[in-house]
Amino acid sequence: MLTRRVFAFLIDLFVLSVPVILAVIFIAVFGLVTLGLGWALFWLVSPASIVWAIVYYGASIGGQHSATIGMRMMDLELRTWYGARGYFVLGATHAVLFWATISFLSPLVLLIGLLNGRRRLLHDVILGTVIINSSVRTQISPAARASY
Repeated sequence: MLTRRVFAFLIDLFVLSVPVILAVIFIAVFGLVTLGLGWALFWLVSPASIVWAIVYYGASIGGQHSATIGMRMMDLELRTWYGARGYFVLGATHAVLFWATISFLSPLVLLIGLLNGRRRLLHDVILGTVIINSSVRTQISPAARASY
């Protein structure tokens, strides 16, 4: 599970970086066309990147699949500890807390994931979320409904 989470993160990192790279290229070309005046827009790249990442995670986890594009490709899904789907604020908070814990406690975050049974990382424990396999949930759900 942790390996798939790492690959999902790398896919999401790629998805997040493509628009930022395109914006930087646009600003660079715009600066050439405006004889350097357009390069003043480079200061917007960092704040816009942060806003883009928070909106991406919030909208993806708060969406119908309750997963980012990388998580969907790796067949993962975010749920609360009681089984509810994610929502926008939870997704945005999950992203902010993930980046904060990775920045300050990088080895500890992964170590916590290796030491607990559910393979939850530090930000999952703090927020009360669980990452599950989507295909396993899909296979179990119809059988559970049939027993009622």
